[in-house]
Amino acid sequence: MTADHETMTLGAQLLERLDEAACFSEPGAGVTRQFCSQEHRQVLELIADWMRRAGLEPELDASGNLVGRCDKARAGARTLIMGSHQDTVVEGGKYDGMLGVALPLLALERLKKDGIELDYGVEVVAFGDEEGTRFQSTLIGSRALAGIFDPASLEARDADGISVGEALRAFGGDPEQIPSLARDPDSVLGFVEVHIEQGPVLERRDHALGVVTSLTGIERHRLTVAGKAGHAGTTPMPGRRDALVGAAEMIAEVDRILNATEDFVGVVGKLEVRPNAVNVIPAEVVFTLELRSPHAEVRRRGREDILAACRQLAQARELSLTVETTYEAEAVACADWLIEALGDACQRCDEPADLLFSGAGHDGLAMCDLTGIGMLFVRCTDGLSHHPDEAITAADGEAATRVLMQFLKDLTPKAQ
Repeated sequence: MTADHETMTLGAQLLERLDEAACFSEPGAGVTRQFCSQEHRQVLELIADWMRRAGLEPELDASGNLVGRCDKARAGARTLIMGSHQDTVVEGGKYDGMLGVALPLLALERLKKDGIELDYGVEVVAFGDEEGTRFQSTLIGSRALAGIFDPASLEARDADGISVGEALRAFGGDPEQIPSLARDPDSVLGFVEVHIEQGPVLERRDHALGVVTSLTGIERHRLTVAGKAGHAGTTPMPGRRDALVGAAEMIAEVDRILNATEDFVGVVGKLEVRPNAVNVIPAEVVFTLELRSPHAEVRRRGREDILAACRQLAQARELSLTVETTYEAEAVACADWLIEALGDACQRCDEPADLLFSGAGHDGLAMCDLTGIGMLFVRCTDGLSHHPDEAITAADGEAATRVLMQFLKDLTPKAQ
C-alpha cells in the first residue's frame, strides 16, 4: 500500500475498490457480471484479498458464495452476517450489490487497523446470484444459508442450455452439499446489508443515508392475450380481434391503476407478439406484469383491480385472456432492534436517520427465514440503478462506512 493510499479518505478508498471490481465485466457499457461466469471467478480473487485484509478467511462455498469468516466465527461464536451480491444485471452499474460487499470489508479493515476487537463473530458474504440475470433464478446463495434452498432451482437453464447445477460444478461448487450450508439460527446475531437506495427519496431529502424498515413484496405474472390473425389489408377494421391492440389497452390500464395507488409500483417489462409480421393482424400477445408494494393488501387489491380491468378489455374485443403467476414473495419487515441500532449509529455519526422502505428485493428476502435483518441505504445520484450511470459520492460512502463502523462497535452479542 502506498503512502498516498494511506492518506486517502475511507470514501475515496471505497470508490477505488468499487472501480477496481467493475473492471471484471463482460465487454460493453456498464458492468455485466453473471453468476458462475469467468468475470464472477475473477472478481472473487479481488474480494478474497479484501477479506484477508479485513482479518477474514475466505472460502468458496457449495452454492457459489464467497464467504469470509473471522476467527471467532470459525470457532463457533455467535456471528453477525453482512454482505450483498456480486452479480449484476446486463449493463448494470458499479454499486448495486458490490457496495454491500466492499463497504463492510473496508469498515472491518479500518477497525482492525485501529486495534478494535469485536466481541462477536463476523461473516461477510459475497452472494453468488441475486439478480437472476443468467438463469432467471434468484437468491440461490442466500436461500442456501437460510436453509430454504429449493433443489428444483438447480434445473433452471441459461440461454445456452446450461443448468444451474452444471454451472456450479464447473465453477467449483457442489450442488449436493448445498443443504449443509444452512446456518444454525441460534448461532447468528442478525444479517445486515448496505445497499444503494435505487430510488430518489434520499436525494430529494438531501440526506446521505437511510435506515430500511421493510423490503417490498413482489409478484410476477405472465398474461397471454389471444385473438385471431388475418390479412392486414383485406380484413375490415370493425370486428377485428387484434391481440396487440387489446394488450396495448391493458398495459395503459395497468399504468393508470399503478399511478392512482399509493405505495404501489409495477411494470410491463416484456412483450412478445405472434406472428410478429408487418402485414398480419396479431393473433397472440404475451406480456409480463410485475407488481411491488411493502403492503400485502395494497398489492393484492391492486392486482385484482388490474386483472379485472384486463378481463373487461379482453371481453370487449372478443379476445381470450389467461394469467399465470410465475413468482411471488411477500414483503419482509426489518428487525426492530436492527432498525434502532442502525439509526443510533447514524445519529452518533451526525447523520440524519431517515426511515424508508425498499422498493427492490434483496438477499434479505431469504435471510429473514434465518435471522432478523437490517439494511442501510446510501444515496445514489438521480436515484438511478441498473444502469451504467449508477453513482454515489465519496462523501456518502465515507458516511456509510463510518456509520457501519459505529454500529459494529456498539453491537453486543447478547440475545436479540
